[in-house]
Amino acid sequence: MGAQLREYRARIRSAQTTKKITRAMELIAASRIQRALARVKASAPYARAVTRAVSAVATYSNVEHVLTTEPEKIERAAIVVFASDRGLAGAFNANVLRAGEELATLLQSQGKDVVYYLIGRRAVGYFSFRKRAFEQVWAGDTDTPQFGTAQEIGQELVRRFVQPTSEGGVDEIHIVYNRFVSMLTQEPEVVRLLPLEVVEGVEAPEDRDAAFPLYEFEPDAEDVLDALLPVYIESRIYNALLQSAASKHAATQKAMKSASDNADSLIRDYTRLANNARQAEITQQISEIVGGADALSSAK
Repeated sequence: MGAQLREYRARIRSAQTTKKITRAMELIAASRIQRALARVKASAPYARAVTRAVSAVATYSNVEHVLTTEPEKIERAAIVVFASDRGLAGAFNANVLRAGEELATLLQSQGKDVVYYLIGRRAVGYFSFRKRAFEQVWAGDTDTPQFGTAQEIGQELVRRFVQPTSEGGVDEIHIVYNRFVSMLTQEPEVVRLLPLEVVEGVEAPEDRDAAFPLYEFEPDAEDVLDALLPVYIESRIYNALLQSAASKHAATQKAMKSASDNADSLIRDYTRLANNARQAEITQQISEIVGGADALSSAK
């Protein structure tokens, strides 16, 4: 009984230590998620303004641009997977990697070769463990992404897109990331980044009788597209980085709260078992004392 009691107490101490760690990580994630959401909110006006500008050029000009023209035949597609540098976030990384796998399967069924660009060490570990090839990696700042990283990713993707397929270029680019819906829900999002699909059209005026504005492009629409489209792509990638960071912190908070609750449950269960073992030990000791007393009385 004594050994069993010591075992239960050791498990209780272990669960209490684990709870302290998970509780601290839960509080850290809760503090970080507010800053991450503030960054997402702060970036929204700029992203909307760039989107409206690109929409205006695409709508009111008939220029064929390499970033907006659909290729006649798509031979190679690139998938950019937005994961995290750290784990302990529940199904956060598993969901986005699964969505990337499903997208790759769909593209391959259409006869397209697929190449990968990875963001986050967890994605690198997933591909390295399975000995699967990938083109390039960006890691180290997934918790607090910087705009410079989005610029670097955007420049590389545009470079590979305008490069001929025979020289290693790609015909289309997709991004896969976790979109922040709420503190409890983060959904994998798949977006075709290039050729450009403008996701927000030019807003109609509130007064239906009002005329749409007339646009003039200087020096011309093609030069405007050359300047706007890389900025648009960088803003989309930066928004995806911020959404992924906010989703990761929310997933970490939820996972650590669940771990803390499980630790509480273990502590209660082992405390009950320890009390039962202690009671059984006391009962056995009393029985031995009573038995010894009876034996002495009988001897007399």
